[in-house]
This record gives sequence, structure tokens and C-alpha cells, in this order.
Amino acid sequence: MSYPEITHHGAINGVTGSCHELKLDENNAVLIDCGLFQGAEVSPGGSVVDQLAIDFPIHNIKALFVTHCHIDHVGRIPYLMAAGFEGSIYCSEPSAVLLPLVLEDAVKVGLSKDPYIIKKFLKLLNSRIIAVSYGKWQNIPLSAASRATLNIKFKPAGHILGSAYIEAKIKQQEKEQRITFSGDLGGPYTPLLPNPKSPYKTDVLVLESTYGDKNHINRKQRKEQLKQSIIQCLQNKGVILIPAFSIGRTQELLYELEELIHKHKTESLYKNLDWDDLEIIVDSPLASKFTQSYKTLKPFWGAEAKAKINRGRHPLSFEQLTTINDHQEHIATVEYLQKTARPCIVLAASGMCAGGRIVNYLKALIEDQRTDILFVGYQAEGTAGVYTLSGYSAHADQATLLRFIKRMRIKPKEIRLVHGDQQAKLALQSKLQQAYPDIKVWIP
Repeated sequence: MSYPEITHHGAINGVTGSCHELKLDENNAVLIDCGLFQGAEVSPGGSVVDQLAIDFPIHNIKALFVTHCHIDHVGRIPYLMAAGFEGSIYCSEPSAVLLPLVLEDAVKVGLSKDPYIIKKFLKLLNSRIIAVSYGKWQNIPLSAASRATLNIKFKPAGHILGSAYIEAKIKQQEKEQRITFSGDLGGPYTPLLPNPKSPYKTDVLVLESTYGDKNHINRKQRKEQLKQSIIQCLQNKGVILIPAFSIGRTQELLYELEELIHKHKTESLYKNLDWDDLEIIVDSPLASKFTQSYKTLKPFWGAEAKAKINRGRHPLSFEQLTTINDHQEHIATVEYLQKTARPCIVLAASGMCAGGRIVNYLKALIEDQRTDILFVGYQAEGTAGVYTLSGYSAHADQATLLRFIKRMRIKPKEIRLVHGDQQAKLALQSKLQQAYPDIKVWIP
């Protein structure tokens, strides 16, 4: 066997369960992400019954690198630790703040609600986390007998706050090789985040392909679409339900809604309701925690968002915003809206409507003809009015993925396409092979 070698333990039969092993020699390996399988997707190792099982050997795993804090990239970390992993967990500085919040919730949902167990897990987790500044090479300790050295660098990926792609620099005797793991890349001009910049060079690129076959509308069109959807929905004089993921999507929508309210303050939405009077309800304790964390991590925001703060604006905390935390308040709000259908916007988890507080709103309001559901990136059928804004995906589209490679000064010799359905991977593979016939582009 020749080293380094990459083995994929997830995100090759779909878009969840991201987990990639980089083997440096027979005694040293590291993991890039350890995510949860969701829906019908399962581990390539064969754990059909138990989507949470760590079904690959971990005795040689020296460290775990986290690209970002979405559950399909970090959700199996508690199970990895339970299986005996004792290495350090490296991530960006914002991810070091967000990761315990994500995994505390994951443990409560999937493992135990026992406060003692949760506290013990979080203490252990925090002792393992090593926060690394963006753009700084970090040496990773390997076993004393290893003839390889490993340094990694986190670079902003523009997906959610703290997201990164990871450059790995491996030296074995006189030979040096660069391997880049994209994690999830974001699109350009995400207002809360700095734009991702491509690496100068890499030999091998492991590239996500979620939207390898699609292109999104641009941000200006997206904002106008959001505005028109709200105007259209409120003609029904009822509640607009927006199922949204707690981390990333909720904060981005709040940012865009504050912008719309600020820009159109005194304009009428309909009859006696002005934009300035439109109530935005965020009903998700986890989303509220993430939003607070986003506020404390302002140094990592993009230039546009920082400029707003300097002008005295508060993109994630404005007077029309109501936050609901405890369960009783949640139930009371659902019942109140069911009786009155008061015009407002409700953002609640989960984004796929598979669970969480959004389900109670749907049960109570979906048969009311005044209710509208606004899906930001996912469409479903129902008895209420349904609108879809696909432009709010946090994933790079085909054009952005191609640009990520185009802007590398020294192109990779090999590109592996992961984290996408087969159609998306094949479409991106075809585009890449046309553009770069000398690069080996393949699907593991």
C-alpha cells in the first residue's frame, strides 16, 4: 500500500455522514469530519441497522479535523468518543464555540437527557477541542516511529460561521504532498461570512458536489424573491411559517429580514400593516443559542455585516424580533396563532419538517387557508400555500464549485467527488473533465 491514502467512511452514497480517513502510514491516520447519516442514507461500511455505529477501525486515528458544525459532519463524534477515540479535535475558532452547543443537543436527542451524562460528555469534549486560527499551519503529532509529518490549515469556506476547507501538507522523507478537503463550500456574497478563497495549490482535492448539477439565483434576485414571497403570503392575512435549520439558515434569514424591514420601513405590506410593524418570531431554543454565539463572534463576520454594526444597525437583533425559548411559551404561541392567524413570520426548526417545533405549528395551522409555508431550499406539498426559495441554500452551486478549482494557481492531479447524489456528481464530473482533461476526476 502506498501512502498517503484516503478512505471514505461516509458522504459517498449521498450527502450525509461525511467522514474521510487520511492514512499517513500503517500506524497513523486522521479523520476529517464524523457526521450523522440521515434519512435513508447509510454507512458504506454496512451499518444499515445502526446509522450511528463507528464501523471502521479507530486504533490508529490520532486526531479528528472538523470542517464545520452541521450535524451531517459532526453528529457521530459522541459515538466516536464512546468507541474509544482519544485524540484531539481540531477546528476553527468559531467552530470551537459552536461545536459543544451542537453536540449537547445531539446527545440530548439521540443518547441521553441525563444532566450528569451530558455535563460529563461536554467536559470531555471541551478538553479535546483545539481551536486553530484561519490561515495558520498547525502541526499534528504522530507516533514517534512515524516517518511522516502532517500540518493542516483551516481556510474560510463561506458555508456557515466557522466553516472551513482543510489543507493537509504531508511530508514523507523528501516527498511533500498537498491534499485538500473541501468540507461544504458556500456561495459567494453570503453577507454574514467572508468569501471563500481557493488554495494556491493542491495535489488531491476531495470536493463536495451537493449542487454539482444546479446554479442558484444571485443574491439580489434572492432578496427580491423573499420580499415578493412575503408580500404575496401576507395577502392571505395569516401566518408565514418558515422551517429553518437552527445554525446558519436562521441567522442568514434574520439578516435578510432586517435588511428588508430597514429598507422598506414605512411602506405598506397591505392595508394597515407596514414593514416596520411586521413581527418576526424565532421559536427554537437552539437557534437562539446559535444566534447569541453568532453575535459574540462578530470578528468573523463578513465586511458587509461588520459595516452595518458600525452604522448602529443590529442585523440579528432588531425590535420586530420576538424569541421564544421555553416550551409553555411555545405552546401558548401556537394556540394564539391558531385562534387569531395574526399576520407574522415564524422561523422554527427543523428545516426538513422532520421534527422540532415547526411540526406543532404545521399541525395547528396547515389547514387554515390563511397560512403559507415558505421553504428555503426544500419543497413539499400541503393543503396550505407553499412557496420555495431555492436560492437560500448555503451550498456552493455548480458555477461556484468550478470557480473554486479555476482560481487555484496549481491545479490538482486528482479530484474526488463526494457529498452529492449521483446525478449531481456525474454532472459536475462531466463539466470538470471538459474543462480539465488532464485531471483525474472520479467518484469513489
